[in-house]
Amino acid sequence: MAIRKAVVKDAPQIFKILQYFALKEVLLPRSLNSIYENIRDFFVYEDEGKIVGVGSLHIYWEDLAEIKSLAVEENYQYKKIGSQIVKACLEEAKELGIKQVFALTYVPEFFEKLGFKITDKSLFPQKVWTECIHCVKFNDCKEIPVSIRLD
Repeated sequence: MAIRKAVVKDAPQIFKILQYFALKEVLLPRSLNSIYENIRDFFVYEDEGKIVGVGSLHIYWEDLAEIKSLAVEENYQYKKIGSQIVKACLEEAKELGIKQVFALTYVPEFFEKLGFKITDKSLFPQKVWTECIHCVKFNDCKEIPVSIRLD
């Protein structure tokens, strides 16, 4: 079992995992095209050649990035795979010189265990106006913003 950066051939497996959780309404859906366009953002967790966990680090500005599309197949949950993916994202953010990383989540406790703090979405105007504004749940968003400072 190992974590690595995604490659183009991983996109269909990433899509399948994200689609599963999107249909359960615990993640926002992502198109296969969007995954291909953002494949460099993704980390995957692989077990014997099968991708069982995914997550991405999306850069918004010189000092701000978001952890997005974090999902682990149900029979692999509670094995610290999600934590490892988040830690890989945070390590990459540090290497890139990013000062703050945030996530929008239905499970803030998971991120709090990793050092994130619940925060106010208004601190992330780039996110609100680039993606949230187009979301069908924009006016009734139940996701909780969390963030961590890396400096």
